Order: sequence, then C-alpha cells, then structure tokens
Amino acid sequence: MALVAASAVSGSGAVLPGSASAGTASAIDWAPCEDDVTAECGTLSVPVDWTRPRGPKIDLALIRRHATDPAARIGSLIDAPGGPGDSGVDSVLANRSRFITDLNRRFDIVGYDARGIGRSHPVMCSADLLAHEPPPVLTGQPDFDARLVYNQRLREDCRARTGPLFDHVDTLSGVRDLDAIRAALGEDALTFRGRSYGTLLGAQYAEGYPRRIRAMVLDSVTDHSLGTRSNLDTQAANVQDSFNEFAAWCTRTSTCALHGRDIRTVFADLRLRAERGELRHPDDPQTALTPFSLIDLAEQGFRGPYWAELAQVLATLAAGPPATAAAPASRTIPYAPLAIFCSDYGLPVRDYREYGAHLRRTARIAPDMRYSTFAVYGTTACLGAPAPVNPQHRLKVRGSATPLLLINARHDPATGYSWATGIAKQLRGEAVLLTYRGRGHIVYGRSACIDNAVNRYLQTQTLPASGSVCPAVPRPP
Repeated sequence: MALVAASAVSGSGAVLPGSASAGTASAIDWAPCEDDVTAECGTLSVPVDWTRPRGPKIDLALIRRHATDPAARIGSLIDAPGGPGDSGVDSVLANRSRFITDLNRRFDIVGYDARGIGRSHPVMCSADLLAHEPPPVLTGQPDFDARLVYNQRLREDCRARTGPLFDHVDTLSGVRDLDAIRAALGEDALTFRGRSYGTLLGAQYAEGYPRRIRAMVLDSVTDHSLGTRSNLDTQAANVQDSFNEFAAWCTRTSTCALHGRDIRTVFADLRLRAERGELRHPDDPQTALTPFSLIDLAEQGFRGPYWAELAQVLATLAAGPPATAAAPASRTIPYAPLAIFCSDYGLPVRDYREYGAHLRRTARIAPDMRYSTFAVYGTTACLGAPAPVNPQHRLKVRGSATPLLLINARHDPATGYSWATGIAKQLRGEAVLLTYRGRGHIVYGRSACIDNAVNRYLQTQTLPASGSVCPAVPRPP
C-alpha cells in the first residue's frame, strides 16, 4: 500500500520548566544547502516526548541565511509559518518574501520544519486511505457514524506508520522545540515572527518562557481559547465579512467580471448547481465542483485578496452549461496538519443532531458562505479524537521581557479581527495590537506603514502606540 508523507504542500497556561536545551538537544550541524549554497541547512536533535528528555529523538530540519551586514548584526530571527503544516525551510529557501529581504541585513533569518512536517520526521499515512476520505460535510447520522469509524482507522494507520511521534506533534511540544532551537543558536532571548497558526506557537512560548523573549511579532492571530461553537461561529463570521467586502468591491468596480450583477444571487445559484453536480472544478474539468469546494474556492480568493481572479472564475462557472456527471472533487487533505490541529483543539460533537444544529446556525451567521471550510473540516476530521494534548485555554502571559506586537487585517477570512482583539485582551499589558484596515490574510508586506512598524520593533524593540492603525493599500496586480 502506498504511503504519503502527510505534511502540508496548506484551562490555564502550561508551565514549561527549565532550559529546553539542557541535556536534551544537540548543537546544530550546519552545511551549505543542497538546493541553495547561499543558505545553510542543518538538523537539531530533540526528544520525541519532552517528558522523557533522554528517550528517543528526532531531527528537526533547519535553514539559515546569515545577516548580510555582519557589522550591524543583531542576532537570529526565527520565522514560523502557519498551516498548520507549512514548511519553514521552504519559506526561507524561496527567499522571495519582503520579510526576509527587509530584515536579513541585520538578522540571521532562521526557518525550520516543525515536528511531523516536511523534512522533520513527517507523519506518514496510507495514500489509499486518504484518497477514500468521506465527504467533509455530514448530512445525517449514518454519515456521522461512518466518519467516526474512518477517523479512528486513519489515526491508527498513521500512528502505526509514523511511530511514537504521532502522539507528540502538539504545539506545546513545538514550544519546547523552539526553545531548544533558540538555545542551540546561542541566543539568550528569542526574536520571532509567527504567521497564522504559527502565532499559536509564539503565544504559547510567551506563556512558558516570558522572560526569554527579545521581540515577538504575531501576524494574523489565532485564538486558542475557542470551543466547538465559538470556533465555528467566529470563522463563519470571518468568511461572511470577507464575502461582503468582495461583493461591495465588485459593485463599485467596473472591471469586476460580475459588475452589474447581484453577486449574492450568482453565488447562491452556483451553490445550488454544485449540489446538483452541474459544475466542474476549474482546476480539473474531470471532477465535480462540490458545494464545499466552491465555498473553499471563494475563501482562498479572499485571502489575497484575489478579487478580480475570483470574480472571473465565478463568472466563467456561472456562464457554463450544466455539466454531465463527473467524479467528485478530491477531498484529500494531508493528515499532518490535522494531527497537529486535533492535538491542540478539542471540538466535541455528540451526534449528528448537534452537528446539524451547528451548521444551521453558521448558515444564519454566514448566509452567503454558509460556513468556513477550515472550521467545518477541522471539526469533522477531529470527531472521535482523544482529548487534546494541548487543550484550549485563555492565554496567561505575565512578566514578558518585551511586550508582543500583534498585527491583523480588519477583514481577514482566516484569522478574523475578533480573534486578534480577543488575544490582545487576554494579553492585557503584555502586547500591542496594530490594525491594518485592509483585507486579506497575513499582513506583513502589504504596506510600508505595517512593514516599518514591524521592522522598527524587531530591530529596536520599540512598539507602536496602543490603538495604532495602518490604512488599507490596494493589492498590486
């Protein structure tokens, strides 16, 4: 049976005692990267289970770009992507982001693949089993029961193929890894940027090691305090807000492919046609575009935001004739992100009656979008999972050496503004929230106002004033 490396190719605070590196992690063995000799690649050995520091180890894959101005070098800056499941090595290896080019003069830029991801002992699962995943949206109790059986079978398969690490891919274990990397780099205090799901890593590091922070930027903030209902509801509100922004833009913009039409009616009609199997996926004409895939297509368009491109795709779908029967669109999502997510979130649902009530409620919150695909998929895929290793709780950060900088777009479809304001309240005087009035997911690189504030903070530890706002800037074509 074929195997796949299942990594993305997409209470109270815990106390983490002692030095993460003391007797538990080796030095990093650096050498020029095979793919790019201008960067260094290396590995760091860490325990599979941090409660057994002298037990079995895995190697974390790292990459580093040295500061281009050694005389002005401040130290190492660790950049953690989101997902969960995105590769930090690939991000730094690509070397295309404004973040790297802006800050590499004074910092060594360091990225790494988190445990279970990419080059760091990836979670392994049966490709055949993943290919036969049931639909992500359940329609009755038989679907609910079948999903429980499938989820259990998949967990057992992935655990057998991955080994003990499968049960230790939670973000709290990642926090210990991050502190080990900091120590191995020779840094007394951490300079860090986390993006999207990577903000959870940063926030929980601040809980465990508040005195070891030199500077920390959390870009597009995840709120880890939410239960099943609040997680589904807030994410539905996020995507509906982004749909509203998209519809308003198309109404006032003559170049929008749907200008002059009722966007809500067009999208509702497309949803009905998708339910009847009359739409083909724009990326693969051999597969049917399901309602879930249609909504996900819109969500991805909101992230840029790629409004012009999204409008053109929707217009093309709306103009096309009804399609004949086709195979359902692929529903396979690599499992490592879900292994991480289900270790960090407990999202219990008793039965289909409760599940259906959740979907009816999110449909009222998001009358056009109906739900967030990420929220629904996460809830469905974690059904029946054991209690999370790292359950949800409100952040408790006290006495951080340097207050954190939070940045978030006012209209973010993935990590909504309410999440950022919620985390800012939980952190109280330990953080400052800088608001970007625009749209889209991930804020750095969108405007000089944002970038200058982040760069200044990372270099000098100078925070913007509380309540600071940066105006929206149109996305370049």
